[in-house]
Amino acid sequence: MSQRAVAFVTDSTAYLPKDLVEQYAITVVPNVVNWGTKAYRDGVDISSSEFFERLKTDPVQPTTAVASIGEFRDHYAKAAEAAPHVIGIHLSHKLSGTFSAAEQARAMLPDKDITVIDSNATAMALGFVLLAAARAAEAGQPLAEVVAAAKAAIPRVGLVFTVETLEYLRRGGRIGGAQAFLGGLLDMKPILELRDGRVEPVERVRSKKKALDRVLDIIAEQTAGRGKVHLATIHAAAAAEAAGVLAAAKERLNAVEGVMAEASPTVATHTGPGTVGLAYYVEG
Repeated sequence: MSQRAVAFVTDSTAYLPKDLVEQYAITVVPNVVNWGTKAYRDGVDISSSEFFERLKTDPVQPTTAVASIGEFRDHYAKAAEAAPHVIGIHLSHKLSGTFSAAEQARAMLPDKDITVIDSNATAMALGFVLLAAARAAEAGQPLAEVVAAAKAAIPRVGLVFTVETLEYLRRGGRIGGAQAFLGGLLDMKPILELRDGRVEPVERVRSKKKALDRVLDIIAEQTAGRGKVHLATIHAAAAAEAAGVLAAAKERLNAVEGVMAEASPTVATHTGPGTVGLAYYVEG
């Protein structure tokens, strides 16, 4: 299979860094931030930095929405013009209707060879599933093996993070089992993880520093003895903290890859500023 025999489509919740999007020619369908009377395409009409600056002062809280099925169809149709095979890998259906929209778009293009995969993940955990498939394609693997690479990566990715407050997750209805952490938190910092496609609670500690140390401990526990580790920070307006966490994690885990990724506005709407965490992928 020659290079670019497969085109890849994802959504903006993966928040893959721009250089990786360009390197693998990945199509990113922007989800939508609704703010006041306007709708903004994630990363197109509003950047992460613009989003956080406005969030500081605007009394109106943003909400999010999935891109329209028509927009998904248009992106998939364009990807199908660039390559004979298209693979779409998207946000967990347990967190959003994004995967369903992609499936409906695929059904509208019956003459195209399109495979749509639910990553059961978000953020760079989703990103790593996508990269596993894109790298298999670049290595010349046949289509079936590229699809298999994506599916094999799903149980090998993870995400652990801490937020400044659970309020944003509560407002957006993404709080899951972390509902139990609401009330009586005082200065405690919650640690959350992506578990079976949902955001679930792990524990809570007394300071942000201890929370970040604990995030690294948990990632070390989850990846121990499993193979080569790829890491990515996730952060929402907390670049300095994220860079420190990534440096420490790369050294401790002897990671073969380390990526800095900033939360997209549609994800940051639900996590809030100050969110920092680590996503990983363990090679098979």
